[in-house]
Amino acid sequence: MIFAPSLLWLTTALLFFAPAVNLIWRGGTGYCFFALVALALGAAIANRRMPGYFSALRTYRWYTIGMLAFVVGIGAQQLVLGYWLPREFDSVSRFMFALLVFLLLRQLPSRNLRMIGWGCAAGALAVGVWAFIAQPPGGWTDAHRLNNSYTNAIPFGDTALLLAFLSVFTLGWDNPRDWRVLAPRVLALVSGGYASFLSGTRGGWLAVPMFVVLLGMQYHWFTHKKRLVIATLAIVIAAGGLLSTERVQKRLAEVPSDVSMMHRGDDNTATGLRFELWNASRMMFKRHPAWGIGKGHLVDELGVMAKRGEVKAEIVNERAHSDFFSTLAEMGAVGVICLLLLYYGMAVYFWRHRHASDPAIRAASYAGLAVATSTVIFGLTIDVLVPIMVTVLLALLVATLLAVIDARKRELRSEAPTTPAALVRETLSRD
Repeated sequence: MIFAPSLLWLTTALLFFAPAVNLIWRGGTGYCFFALVALALGAAIANRRMPGYFSALRTYRWYTIGMLAFVVGIGAQQLVLGYWLPREFDSVSRFMFALLVFLLLRQLPSRNLRMIGWGCAAGALAVGVWAFIAQPPGGWTDAHRLNNSYTNAIPFGDTALLLAFLSVFTLGWDNPRDWRVLAPRVLALVSGGYASFLSGTRGGWLAVPMFVVLLGMQYHWFTHKKRLVIATLAIVIAAGGLLSTERVQKRLAEVPSDVSMMHRGDDNTATGLRFELWNASRMMFKRHPAWGIGKGHLVDELGVMAKRGEVKAEIVNERAHSDFFSTLAEMGAVGVICLLLLYYGMAVYFWRHRHASDPAIRAASYAGLAVATSTVIFGLTIDVLVPIMVTVLLALLVATLLAVIDARKRELRSEAPTTPAALVRETLSRD
């Protein structure tokens, strides 16, 4: 397809700004996303009769199913249980709208789509700058953890960490050997990692080893002895430096301390209250195994259980601090299936293309795997799929990275037939 230059420039700019402003401008990513949705909707209407425009929804059927799973599941649940809460569609609807964005983006040149990598780097750099600008008197401490005005420290730190590592994953489709490309990406990694460090989100730090393993696979650290030695030395130095800091030592030491207090019968700790919430979610599932208690009804059910003395009043809130346990309680077995379909749809095509020889496809695959697997890991200790600023970013990242793969595959197919002809012309000219 041929697009007007203005559309290409606008789409490219939106892909850059969407991740760049996620943590510093409330609603900024959403504005960029829905501008892309509007463009995509116009393109879908204009090309509704074009052969093959919607074929990608079948080609990537697991992605399509994953993006629709929760919207369909919540709709079916409310129909079966006989209630209507439109707000429960709000955050997960971004995944559904991302299908339209994907259909548009896959038609564009892959070089334009790759701008999202620089957007992630800009977002990581911006949050590092924010850490200095907004620093309170006395600095960032456990009492004043780094966050912003529209979210708390946990999703803030998790998102900063993801943007930081995506800056390096997407380096693979540029020129990693060019210091002008390498230097700002590494600086973005340090900046976003520093913001995550100041936020104190120890649950999100569980994703760091996974990020490192994926980077090692992408850049072949484990197959070249020299690279393995350098990478191991860098990881050991970085890990040793972080583990020696008072903040990390204190945050990690709190876990065994909380567990020890739980064994003594004191559950009034961050870890203890989480376990209480998860146990309450398990109890709800046993009573409502198929459809759960109803999406959006967790706080009411916890309140009722607290009045009956089944749970502590301190844990009564709207979420179970875990995507899995919130889904288990609110949507039962149907919800867990929806969650697994979402995870699988986000990851499967990136996994299949991870060994691609083309740098753009390979980088997009590993960046996509980083997004998908970190969503699972972050969701162990917090509700990732609730904050709209998070879901809209995840939906856009997955749609764009998958579009890079699809667009680049199309470009490689179109380039392949021209290669023999070019060789023939070159041979004839020499003769």
